[in-house]
Amino acid sequence: MPPGQLLPAIASPMTRALRASFLRRSSVVLLHTALWTAALGVAFLTRFDQMRVPVPFRTTWPYALAALLACRFAAFYLSGLFHSPWRYAGLPELARIIKSTSYGTVAFVVVGRMVGLAAVPRSIYALEWLAAIAMVGGLRFSIRMWHERRQGKRRPDAIATLVVGAGDAGESLLRDLHRVPDRKWEVVGFLDDDPMLHGALVRDVRVLGPPDEATLRRVVEEQDVKLVVLAIPTADGRRTREIVNVCRRLGVQAKTIPSVADRIQELGFSNIREIAIEDLLRRDPVRLDVEQVEGLIEGRTVLVTGAAGSIGSELCRQVLRFRPARLLLVDHNENGLFYIERELRQLATKASLVPLLCDITDRDRVEQVFRRYRPSVIFHAAAHKHVPMMEANSPAAVRNNVFGTITVADAAHAYGADAFVMISTDKAVNPTSVMGATKRVAEMAIQARAQMSDTRYVAVRFGNVLGSAGSVVPLFKEQIAKGQAVTITHPDVRRYFMTIPEATQLVLQTGALGSHTDIFVLDMGEPVKIVDLARDLIELSGLRPDVDIKIEFVGLRPGEKLFEELLLDGEAYDATPHPKIRVGRIQPAPRDLLERGLTSLRAAAQAGDDAAIRRALGELVPEATLTVPEERTSSVPAFRASVPSSA
Repeated sequence: MPPGQLLPAIASPMTRALRASFLRRSSVVLLHTALWTAALGVAFLTRFDQMRVPVPFRTTWPYALAALLACRFAAFYLSGLFHSPWRYAGLPELARIIKSTSYGTVAFVVVGRMVGLAAVPRSIYALEWLAAIAMVGGLRFSIRMWHERRQGKRRPDAIATLVVGAGDAGESLLRDLHRVPDRKWEVVGFLDDDPMLHGALVRDVRVLGPPDEATLRRVVEEQDVKLVVLAIPTADGRRTREIVNVCRRLGVQAKTIPSVADRIQELGFSNIREIAIEDLLRRDPVRLDVEQVEGLIEGRTVLVTGAAGSIGSELCRQVLRFRPARLLLVDHNENGLFYIERELRQLATKASLVPLLCDITDRDRVEQVFRRYRPSVIFHAAAHKHVPMMEANSPAAVRNNVFGTITVADAAHAYGADAFVMISTDKAVNPTSVMGATKRVAEMAIQARAQMSDTRYVAVRFGNVLGSAGSVVPLFKEQIAKGQAVTITHPDVRRYFMTIPEATQLVLQTGALGSHTDIFVLDMGEPVKIVDLARDLIELSGLRPDVDIKIEFVGLRPGEKLFEELLLDGEAYDATPHPKIRVGRIQPAPRDLLERGLTSLRAAAQAGDDAAIRRALGELVPEATLTVPEERTSSVPAFRASVPSSA
């Protein structure tokens, strides 16, 4: 962005935010002013018979109001009550309201005496104090109750839930459930051993009796209960077994919640905390154009390659949200395919899932799959992605990432698929690794096929995915849990990061947006310094970087860069209707040059000739900087292709 446009671009959102904050605070102050005015009016009308205020006090009233408002405003401002969110109003906030109102009333009395309001009856101060607490507190609690009811709207298919234990744990569970938007559990009653509680209401749910077998059976049958939750964390094992055995005889699932002490202990410093990756990224949630994605997926056969992998499995979960007619799970990992199929069947019991054990480099098997199922939409996530591993196994990288992609892309054209979406990477830009170069060649190959097919071929470039198998976060967490030093390649290394759900949702959106030759670039935000990420993880685990856990720098591995890019220097991108998706202006490679290069690359991969593979990749991707094997053991500079660029 030009420097002259940078300041307005930053200032505009800041100005809007400040304006919105000012309007919100002003509205809160005005509302309190109205309530305090009404409270004083109620006090005067209540104090005098038949609500007839004598004339002298009518004259005094405006001055009393001015003094009151000044005192109240100062007390509430200093206590921070103008800034607290009303949806979370509770007993601590009520105590602050009483305290601030009391301070304001004392100040009102003092100021009243100073400005000559001695004639005001002392009962006015007491009545006004009571009315102000009732009005301000009542409004805040009403807002909270309205919000909880709106957020906690019961779904038609909500699970009828019975809670055993109407004490603190049960009330806390009910309160939390009421705050869940569109909740899928509905508490229909409590059971408790304390006879004093029988018939009482906990919030808005009644205590129906003791948790004996007769009462349990009656409530389960009357309310069609499907789940019993034990909210009695202090109960001994015998009592718990009794209730669980009754639930088993009734065919009802039973679960429990931990005690407060257990929950605190779980968060202790001796245990590694489960990291919420989104907290580290601080990224806005993705908002999908649901209708557009539904138009791509609903009622159609969708195929996902690499379905057992981190990205592929999350793509499958997201696809199921949009009701495909059939979801084909393609992967060569038998165990991984077994587990993802089992998970998805539990997630969507009515979905049509077909697990297909298939290596994408096996052209005959791929064609069998396409011939039988005729998928309309293909999400191609299968790839060899680990940079150092592919440096040591370049023939496998070429066969899978280049020719496996071509095999699936050709089948999509041959069997009339509507859309083919390939998962690419930022490592395809100015690649320094075999992995990055093979992904760039795969992009070029699908661009070439798009020029001759009715199938829409698109690629999606994005950076590292936090939490995926083999990524830095699981590795760092494992090292921290073992008390080992966290190893980082270089103090200055930076990477773009996204969470798996964010990346996959945007991939779905690109499938609906793409035209015939698009290469999409996702908005990755700002690159993250890996050493900062490591320090965050150590601190979130309750430990101190460089004291409890050391950080060691081990040097860049073969094929790695200090930082990644999303486009070449001479390339640009255009906006799309989605704010987090851009489309790159990337010209397809000349077809004759591409075909000659692919022929050389195939021959080198079949021969297992690593040096020839690197030379062929360098000719296809002139901007690549690849080190040939013999150069890695010498001081000779890295090989850089000299063939003119065609990108």
